[in-house]
Amino acid sequence: MNTDHLNEEELAHLIIGKSIEIHKLIGPGLDKSCYFECMKWELEQEGINFQSDIEFDIIYKGQILEKTNNIDFIIADSVIFNMVASSEIPESEVQRTLKIVRNNNYRLGLVINFHSTLLKNGIRRVSNNKQAN
Repeated sequence: MNTDHLNEEELAHLIIGKSIEIHKLIGPGLDKSCYFECMKWELEQEGINFQSDIEFDIIYKGQILEKTNNIDFIIADSVIFNMVASSEIPESEVQRTLKIVRNNNYRLGLVINFHSTLLKNGIRRVSNNKQAN
């Protein structure tokens, strides 16, 4: 699938659809790495352009710190996607994703919690302009 022509909303729809498919097949309760590998496989099977396990530098007063800020996926060079597997999405994870979106000029970020009983209740969206649920 060529994702070069898709906008951020269409990519978000695609990511959420794949997440729902994974969640329906293996359910909640597994380690994050299981969902991560499933998502990589799904994206590869669809031929979707993505990067995974990306490190972003943290810059403080013009200095690059030794610590980095990791992100799970960048989909089609447009959407940041972080996965969570916990009882709820920590607000710190939403804020971390938002910082990466804003500091690196992405327009949209998703945080999806695969431990949610109903996956649609475990999706948080962040954008460069505002944060939305």
